[in-house]
This record gives sequence, C-alpha cells and structure tokens, in this order.
Amino acid sequence: MQISRILLGAASMVVLACGGADRTDTATTDTAAVVAAATPAATPAAAGTMAPITGTTHEVRMVLENNEYKFSPANITIKAGDGIRWTMVSGAPHNVAFDPATVPAAAKAQLMANMPNQISELSGPMMINANETYSISFANIPAGTYNYFCTPHLAMNMRGVITVQ
Repeated sequence: MQISRILLGAASMVVLACGGADRTDTATTDTAAVVAAATPAATPAAAGTMAPITGTTHEVRMVLENNEYKFSPANITIKAGDGIRWTMVSGAPHNVAFDPATVPAAAKAQLMANMPNQISELSGPMMINANETYSISFANIPAGTYNYFCTPHLAMNMRGVITVQ
C-alpha cells in the first residue's frame, strides 16, 4: 500500500514537471527582466549564463574548530558583482548550498548559473581536500540576504548569511 502511494506521488511529480514547457520559458524571461531591473549599471547575463566576478573576491574558510563546524566568517556583506571563494580548511567534507525554497525567484536562475559544478539545485560540489576552493559570482544577483549552509553539517548548524548590497 505504501509503495503504491509513493509510485502515485512520483508519477504526479513527473506529470507536473513535464507539463507546461511554454510557462517555463515565460518564467525564465520574467526572471531575466527582474535581474536586469535590479542591476541597471551592469549588462546582465541571460538567465542560464554565468556572470563573471567584476568586483572583489571575498574569502570564507570552512573549518572544524573546537568541535564546531563553521564558516569563517559566517556572515558577510558584499556588493553586487563581487564573488566569494570558500576554502576547505578542516572537517571535510564541506560544500555551499542554498535552500531553493528561500532564494527569491528574481535571483534563482542567475544564482544557479553562477554556481559551477552543482551536485543538485543550488548545491555546490563536495570539497574533501585541504585548500580546495569553490567560488560563486554574485554578479547580476539582486540585493538581499541569502542564507546558505554546508549540506553534510547542516544538522550541526554550519550556516552562513550573505548580504548583497
């Protein structure tokens, strides 16, 4: 009985995901327009196109210190066009992930485009070796607050906040 419900739910998701291809194109166009309006000084990349870092690259370390997994600094304020480079220092594996449900619709497509090598939606690759890095451009990302986390250490409260001005 439980398997039937799971299969029915999965089939429903497939039908919903596959239907309405024209709506997806419209949403992408609308998202690109909102991104363009939010960053009039820059020429925005088309949704789905990575926008390069045009400002400062900020450093965030991923560490295990005193039995605490954390981003250092955990909270960072940047300007639109800046980038962040995360460096795996200790306590591997680490990654950088955003909850797709909390990322504003106007930012989601561009943030996804600016995140190379995703392992899932808005989730960067796992880093396991010391000094491995992962960079994300915040070019063409609307001003706002973006909460992020390390997937393997989310239960241990490894979280951060990026404020884009």
